[in-house]
Amino acid sequence: MNSLAEREIPLLEQTLSLRTQLLDTLGDADLAHALPGNPPLGALCRESGQLEEIYTDSFRTFTMDWREPPAPGGAARKVTVLREWYARSDAALKEALCALSEEDVLGKQIDRGDYSVPVGVQFHIYRESILIFCGKASVYLRSLGKDLPGQWRQWIG
Repeated sequence: MNSLAEREIPLLEQTLSLRTQLLDTLGDADLAHALPGNPPLGALCRESGQLEEIYTDSFRTFTMDWREPPAPGGAARKVTVLREWYARSDAALKEALCALSEEDVLGKQIDRGDYSVPVGVQFHIYRESILIFCGKASVYLRSLGKDLPGQWRQWIG
């Protein structure tokens, strides 16, 4: 296993668990909840899953392909579909990170289109995107009158 995977996968797992905690608080009807001028919560969750797939692919190919990958049917409407998809995507992300060689981690750049970043920086950009997603989702939770789940209060505020 490479140094990035050894050092960062435990933190990644904690960060990804925020999405699981979110899904534990939601019912299917909550995914249809929208705030003025914003997409429904389910669309936001679908987007998070698609972004994870884009990042996972970047760790395999060293290039960001910003085209939206297809989402499973019902991903924006069914909590069970999101839960299963996130679990599969999380496993694929960890697998892609573990498959990197130490040389990849230390020397490869990932082409993001207008610029390139080292593999480790790409990892942290992705992890930060999960925290940004959770910040957005917390606004939806509050508007639904739901308490912030699990570690959200400490991590998201």
